[in-house]
Amino acid sequence: MNGDGGGAREGGRISTHAVCTAIRDDIVSGTFPPGSRLIEELLARRYGVSRVPVREALRTLASEGFVNTRRHAGACVAEPTAQEAADLLEVRALLEPLGAARAAQRRTEAHLKVLRGLVRLGQERVRAGRTGELRPLADWFDETLAQASCSPSLITLLTQLRRKIAWMYAAEPPVHPAETWEAYGALVDAVARGDAERARALAAARTDRAPGAYRLRRPVRQAVPGAKPSASTAGVRT
Repeated sequence: MNGDGGGAREGGRISTHAVCTAIRDDIVSGTFPPGSRLIEELLARRYGVSRVPVREALRTLASEGFVNTRRHAGACVAEPTAQEAADLLEVRALLEPLGAARAAQRRTEAHLKVLRGLVRLGQERVRAGRTGELRPLADWFDETLAQASCSPSLITLLTQLRRKIAWMYAAEPPVHPAETWEAYGALVDAVARGDAERARALAAARTDRAPGAYRLRRPVRQAVPGAKPSASTAGVRT
């Protein structure tokens, strides 16, 4: 979001959701590094809003694990440990196969149309050698597959999980993109047939291969038993 805050207003009304999204995006991109203090006044100025939506957004981000808040010390960007980062991939390996199975049981024709269209686009990009365009398509595929589960709780969990993985990890492009998108197509076929167990197995095979494709974006804090996390005194850049 630009500093003029235009994206944080809906019909002249300040949108807390838009402010929350903007702060989260700046955290994920590294604009606000782990440990950085998040000062309400500076954030309000950056996004062109009052401190009220900023305060509400910080509460939401704290509940999502992106922000730590301390009494009398304010808010700062969370500093995940190496174990916390590794746990994200393990949780993903549990939830995504469940989401695929639910999608096979509950998907709509609209979901299938989008999923098949994404597979077609991905395979076209592979044939054209435009592999640099595959990551956004893969993210869209994951989002649509989660939506196809028609489970609000699962969709929320998977959405938060993808955001935190994007924050902590950079995804390497697939070594064999043609095989990757062929596997996506097989997963969509299983969802279309209503074959929940096959969809679960294909999604599990995909997540089993995933850890090798991720590398940490930046050094992470090593957990020390009994130690309290520290916060940087660096201010928010405006």
